[in-house]
Amino acid sequence: MQNPFTTTFSKLPEYTYIVTDSTDEILDNFSYSQPSESVYKITGVRGSGKTVLLAKIEETLKPHGDENDNWIVCDLNPNRDMLSQLAAMLSKEIAPKKELKSIGVNISASVLGTGGGIGVSAEHDNPYFDIGVEIESMIEKVQANSKRILVGIDEVSKTSYMIEFASEFGRWLRAGYPIYLVCTGLFENIQELSNVKNLTFFRRATTIQTRPLNLVRMTEMYKSKLNVDASIAKSLASATMGYAYAFQQLGVLYFNKQDNDSINDVIQALKVELFAYSYEKIWEELTENDKLLISLLTEKSEYKREEILVSLGEKQNIYSMYRDRLLKRGLINARQGYISLSLPFFADYIKEYCQ
Repeated sequence: MQNPFTTTFSKLPEYTYIVTDSTDEILDNFSYSQPSESVYKITGVRGSGKTVLLAKIEETLKPHGDENDNWIVCDLNPNRDMLSQLAAMLSKEIAPKKELKSIGVNISASVLGTGGGIGVSAEHDNPYFDIGVEIESMIEKVQANSKRILVGIDEVSKTSYMIEFASEFGRWLRAGYPIYLVCTGLFENIQELSNVKNLTFFRRATTIQTRPLNLVRMTEMYKSKLNVDASIAKSLASATMGYAYAFQQLGVLYFNKQDNDSINDVIQALKVELFAYSYEKIWEELTENDKLLISLLTEKSEYKREEILVSLGEKQNIYSMYRDRLLKRGLINARQGYISLSLPFFADYIKEYCQ
């Protein structure tokens, strides 16, 4: 039997996807003829399911036979010229290949098939050629056909490509065109892009932070896919603390376990995987003050604010700002004056490898 769980980052789990409230919120908004929100920014810690959430939205809105044939879904690579990518994708939707050159964009089948660069036709040499204007003309044709466009971008950051694209996108929003954007990114990368001058729409766009997976849904998934009883399934689900990568990784490990392996053996193997493939990178990306504050949370399950302030000593003034940063990054939880680490076994990683 094939393992139903997957640890491949960015891949939508075919058999073990767990629906989240965030997915439902975005899809419900886009189900209306005039969605109230045009742009969503999805943030969260690495491995928390940002890309999977985006992939689920794209997959749901893509045409399936006669369903969703009013949506055109364009998934853009933020590391290449995004305006040319969008022009290429829209060209395929609105005109037969033999007519593509007449609208200013020349796309060869070989280029599209290999994911290479986008070539612009001879009209690009025209001093009055503007890729933004060309795309706007395409969007108008899409609108005339009563269709809408969803642009998906995974792992955005402040690059020249992204700034150029966002500037044009803001203009299309102001014009009232039926074009929508869902993007993902680490909190700090989205924050940096949001602060770019003249990208007010992006700064004000709805931000959705990934949340822990539901304990009951994880338990039921483990029961059905691993063929274990409720107590074992609940123990496995609890060990993940709702961290999406841990949920999938633990499923893989338990599915592949030997007959003489205990649950503790499998969980120990999970810790090794988390340390090597998730937490090392997360720790590297923290500032020194981030690390200082988070290192004070490793000896028990949660701490009172006053305890942390005492431990910080002369650096008490950093508490509020860095607590807020770590919350928005998805690395800590907070409730009524208490804070705690949000990732499973992250405290063990810090104590064993970072102190």
